[in-house]
Amino acid sequence: MPANIYYSLLLRIMLRFFVKIIISAFAVMISAYLLPGVTVDDFSSALIVAAVLALLNAILKPLLVIFTIPITIFTLGLFLLVINAVIILIADRLVGDFAVAGFWWALLFSIILSVITSIFEGINKSYENKDQNKNG
Repeated sequence: MPANIYYSLLLRIMLRFFVKIIISAFAVMISAYLLPGVTVDDFSSALIVAAVLALLNAILKPLLVIFTIPITIFTLGLFLLVINAVIILIADRLVGDFAVAGFWWALLFSIILSVITSIFEGINKSYENKDQNKNG
């Protein structure tokens, strides 16, 4: 394959990644607005939180899932919510302009964040499909 095809593919992958980070940042802002136990100072802080959460979910979460397989099976997968809450609490420690009041707020934040992100990504995917159909 020619090099410009790889370059085009790389750009498309990077663009999708940045769109997902922006979607996650909007979801962080909305979730923090809805929950009094979670605060994020501004949109730039939400972008940082989204990037940190993406990094933690890519690196730390798989390790935590592997180490907690027995309890995850025993709880029929509900322990994954605890892992998500722990990851959010770690992000709270890493990002200065992001604060979570405690474990239960982190748990609620993770649930609401997942729902809002799913809605936004569904909307984005429908726009991508319309754009692909338009461009043939």
